[in-house]
Amino acid sequence: MTPADASAEREAADALADAWHTHWSRLIALLIGQYGRPDLAEDAVSDALESAARHWPVDGVPASTGAWLLTAARRRVLDRLRTEAVQRRKAPLMVVDDEMRAAASAAVDPGAHVADEQLRLVFACCHPAIAPDDRVALTLRFVVGLSTAEIARLLLVQESAMAARLTRAKKRLAASGIPFATPPSERLDERLDVVATVVYLTFTSGYQPTSGDVPLRVDLGDEAIRLLRVLDGLLPDRAVVRALLALLLLQHSRRDTRLDADGALVLLPDQDRTRWRHADITEAMTLLSTLTPEVAPVAGPGDVARGEGTPRRSAYPPMSRLAREYLLQALVAAEHATAPTSEATRWDVVAARYTELERLTGSPVVRLARAVAVAEADGPDAGLALLDGLDEALPRLHRVPAVRAELLARAGRRSAAAASYRHALTLVTNPTERAHLESRLAELTHP
Repeated sequence: MTPADASAEREAADALADAWHTHWSRLIALLIGQYGRPDLAEDAVSDALESAARHWPVDGVPASTGAWLLTAARRRVLDRLRTEAVQRRKAPLMVVDDEMRAAASAAVDPGAHVADEQLRLVFACCHPAIAPDDRVALTLRFVVGLSTAEIARLLLVQESAMAARLTRAKKRLAASGIPFATPPSERLDERLDVVATVVYLTFTSGYQPTSGDVPLRVDLGDEAIRLLRVLDGLLPDRAVVRALLALLLLQHSRRDTRLDADGALVLLPDQDRTRWRHADITEAMTLLSTLTPEVAPVAGPGDVARGEGTPRRSAYPPMSRLAREYLLQALVAAEHATAPTSEATRWDVVAARYTELERLTGSPVVRLARAVAVAEADGPDAGLALLDGLDEALPRLHRVPAVRAELLARAGRRSAAAASYRHALTLVTNPTERAHLESRLAELTHP
């Protein structure tokens, strides 16, 4: 391969990666809006990207990558529609061609009252006739472009089960005649909780990548926050949107300090707090002040391990269960964001919030976070007690044995800690997180 060929391949590869991130969801939205077939839209865009990978290194990167991909994807949809129509023997080939040309030139109204294309697609994916879990999975596939394996790990289910769920949902959409379109203005609130859930998972997928060499994707965090700002303008004063926006701003404020210069993970206690985005923190705290006019007192640190550290009375304004869930998470994030140092963190308050959140959700993931907070407040043994049963509840999540290993090491049980780190290494898929666990294990076994 000549240097010129190598340079062309690199240029094509970079352009293809940029096109995938930039155009995936927009192309899906355009094709679904035009043809009403989510199953064909996804396959067509995937085929168009594969075609680009073959042609761009040879023919050069087109001036408009989005237009090139849209043309290629449309051709594939039309080919599939033509084949289906001929196979059904419902129309002569010439009539089918006429129908395809008419479909290709048809004007589509994707929902002008929702100005943002990506948000339109999110609302369309969240149709109430689709099972809630399927709505979330479909949106993560269509809007974010996550693979089946990534969605499965994000939702803590087996990959085979997720593949079956996605296939079933797409077939149901194709066969049922469910209108895959933006709902009218007066019906947007009906889908708001599911839309918020999808936006949150989009953000989470950027900060918890399940595989690949990219340790985190700040662009997905930026996009999730952008969508929430648009959503807040479209449906103002919704507690679920404001609480989630506050939470994501607080989490995103630390984006510049999560990795060191070598790309290794930097844990929260070791991050340089002067480099946190304090404008984001200020905005989030202002949002929280509109949702929490006062915060009820919490019990002392000796009570949190027994679950007695929750506020004695509710101080929250009326809101949905999901909004309350996001609010509690935001209050936890606020404790970290406003503590001047790691040592000054009010771990008793954090543990109390997690106790309330666990009671609200029953989530084993929340129990895991609560165990960490309780360990900081009351010692490692108190945290270890809360990990009982989590291996069965979260069998594929490497963070359960990783947290157990850390707490065992703090408790001086080095052999058991090393065994837990080795268990975590059998489950982790992200190279950056694997490197962190390997480093911790090496420090433990070869101090």
